Parts: sequence; C-alpha cells; structure tokens
Amino acid sequence: MKTYQQFINGRLVDSHSKEWIEVENPFTGEIIALAPKGDADDANEALEAASKSQTSWAARASSERANYLRRMAELIRANRTELAEILAQEQAKVIGLAQVEIDFTADYFDYYAGWARIYEGEIINSDRTDENMLLFRKPIGVVVGICPWNFPFFVMARKVAPALLTGCSIVLKPSSNTPVTTFRFAELVASLGLPKGVLNFVSGSGKILGNTLVRSNLTDMVTLTGSVEAGQEIIAASAENITKVSLELGGKAPAIVFADADIDIAVKGILDSRVIFSGQVCNCAERAYVHRSVFDRFIDKFVAAMRAVKYGDPFDKTAVYSSQIDKSQQTKIDEMVIRAVDAGAQVLTGGRKADTGSGYFYEPTVLVGARQDSEIVQKEVFGPVIPVLPFDDYDEVIGLANDCEYGLTSSIFTTNINTVMWAIKDLKFGETYVNRENFEGMQGFHAGWRKSGIGGADGKHGLMEYLQTQVAYIRF
Repeated sequence: MKTYQQFINGRLVDSHSKEWIEVENPFTGEIIALAPKGDADDANEALEAASKSQTSWAARASSERANYLRRMAELIRANRTELAEILAQEQAKVIGLAQVEIDFTADYFDYYAGWARIYEGEIINSDRTDENMLLFRKPIGVVVGICPWNFPFFVMARKVAPALLTGCSIVLKPSSNTPVTTFRFAELVASLGLPKGVLNFVSGSGKILGNTLVRSNLTDMVTLTGSVEAGQEIIAASAENITKVSLELGGKAPAIVFADADIDIAVKGILDSRVIFSGQVCNCAERAYVHRSVFDRFIDKFVAAMRAVKYGDPFDKTAVYSSQIDKSQQTKIDEMVIRAVDAGAQVLTGGRKADTGSGYFYEPTVLVGARQDSEIVQKEVFGPVIPVLPFDDYDEVIGLANDCEYGLTSSIFTTNINTVMWAIKDLKFGETYVNRENFEGMQGFHAGWRKSGIGGADGKHGLMEYLQTQVAYIRF
C-alpha cells in the first residue's frame, strides 16, 4: 500500500499532523493508499508559499506560463494508463470513463495553454478628447481550489489550468475520498521545475485544513465544486475578508421529452445522462418530463433500457457503472427511494440496493407517480434513480422544470426548432442540451443559476474568473 505526500513550495512533504487518510476502493472495500491528513499548519505553509511566489509568477510572460501547462499535459499523456487505473480504483469509476477523464484533463491543460496570447484588456472611449482609458486584466492573486470526489482529476485541472495561465498561484485541496490520483500527479509535477510555491497540493478535513485555507487573509479567491451545503459554508467563511468565491454546487436537471421527439434518441440521451458514474454527476438528468401522448411509449423503451444496464467491477469493460462512492451514499439513495414509494411513487424497475457481493451498488431505478413537490423530484439524488412525470402542454412543463431550487443543467428532446428556441429562452438553467446527453465542452461555460452556484468554469468566461480589472485614465 502506497503512502503519498503533500506538495508544498515545490517539495513533496509529509503533513505536520503526522496523521493519515485511509483511501478506500469502494468496489472491493480495501484500503488502497494513505494520503496526508493535513492540518492548519499545512494550510498556512502552502498559502505562504503561494503568496510569496505569486508576484514573480505573474511577472512572467503568459506564453511562458502556458509552456508549463503544456508540459503537464505531456506528463499526463505519458502516464495515462497508470493514472486511469488509479482513478478507477480510488472511486470505482469504470475504466473506460476513468480513461476519458484522464485524457480530457490533458486536453484541458493544452486548451488553456492556448489562451496565453488571446485574453486581453480593452480600450474604452473617454468623454475627454485628450484622454485614453485602458482596461487591464490582472491575476486575482492566491487561489484556493477545493475539489469534489466525483471527477477529482478533471476538476483539479479546471481550477489549476486557468489559475496558473493567468498568473495566479494556487493551493488545491482534493477530496478526502479521492486524493490519490491528484497526489500521483503531484509526484509527476515535482519533476517539472515549476517555480516553487506556484502550485501546491494539500489534503485534510474541510473543518480544519479547508476552513483555514478559506478564512486566511492570504487567500484572494476560493473556487469550490461541491454540495450546496459546502457552498453555504464557503460563503460564510469567506465573508470576513470579502474573499471572492466561484462555486459550482448541486443540480436537479430536468429532461423534457416533447410529443414530436425521436423517442429512441430521448431514451438514450436521458439514460446516458442518468447512469454515468453511477448517477454521481451534478449535471446528470435527475428528473424527466414526458408528453402524455408519448408517455407510455417512452416508459416502455426507457424501462427496458434501464433494466439492460450492466453494472459491476470497474475494470470490466462491459460494465456501464460500478459502485457508489461509499456506503453512506448508497444508504442515502435507498432511503430517498423508500420515502418516495411511501409517498405514493411506483417503482417500475430497480428500487433497491444491488446484491453484488462487494461494493455499494444501487440498481438502475425508474419511478412514476411521484408528485412535483415530493423530495425525489425536488432534491438531488446523486444516484442511478430517475422519476418520470407526464405533462400536457408547453407552459405546464416549463413551469415544472423551473420549479426547483437548482439551476445547473437541463435538456430537451424535440424535432421542432421553434420549440428548441422557446425552451432555451424560458428555461432557467445555466446549460440546456438539445437531443443529446448532458456533458459539457471545455470551451463552453459551465455555470449554474440559483442554488447551483456563483460564477462558473471553462472557456473564455471561466478564464475571467481568475482575473480582476484595473482601469487607467491617461491624459495627454
């Protein structure tokens, strides 16, 4: 069993606490690695290193900073198989999806490296004829990145790549559930000759290490991907220093199937969006609304497709998904389904923990008969469970879809371009997918409305999260 170290100020080091996080393989139940359980001293040491290095890092040409990102991409590709295997083990992600995440992460570093010569300031017209107004974009400073357990490697890059490219330094905290792939990457990064303190990886509890990182007056920005509850804690903790926050939180994505939809495309798109990584994806389709005229036809095909989904060993290349991340997640899903049934919903397939002999599996589950105001329709399940509800007309379904505290993603299925354009106009979500699965592109902008977050990631607008403006008024 391997023991990992933190990466602080350019060195791989043990935690001051001398304590460890036991990392479990959710499929086998075995402890596969030990990661540092960092404390406040580790947090402060990493922040001080980041603070001391940031000004000199920002003074380098953006193209020079971009070269380090390209080298990170090269390192990932050179070790892509090993990294995918580690990722599959530490979170029970099927190996094919794990490999996609690793490869996509390498592409992500390259993508942001390409922004080095593209992002720019502005010239603004002055009211004075003898004056020019220049808007400069400058790095925000020291960034704290807090990552989730569901896409730990990709979200690491989602925070590290734009931060470093814009001249920020960063302290990144991986989830205690899934720190191993990130720390293996830290070992690889240690060989790059990256300026000391520019990039730091520390792990530990949110209450101690995380709270110290967020509350520090050295922190200029906190970017979190996590739950609504975690986001609320970050906002409260950052208030004392008025620290900028960028938050991607939960989702309860509606999928709308209109009467003229291609039912086969709708079935595949919603299924793919529901069972990916055991349903543990914040932009997953979490509830479906199907026009009453095609409801029975959709249900017949969708239930059959869900029943055919194979789950099992993450290294079985025929498995669509594997174990939930841990027993508590499996229990949460099961209890939500039980409460839904008690409230009147009917299980058409699944509806229980899967007896596989190992792992924390939950069966692919389809529910009908749930009320719009029920927990199963309003709250994030984060598992392979979906309630399907009928609707009669456009205005009704838009109201149902928008009736939610979340606003991250949504999807529609129709062959009518007018319906597409009206729905995009009326849906109150940061993303809308049309006749396809819910999966964003790195050049887009992944941002939620309402309780799904503040700010966003990816593309040009994600880059701007790490920049602040300075306007100069120059008379001549």
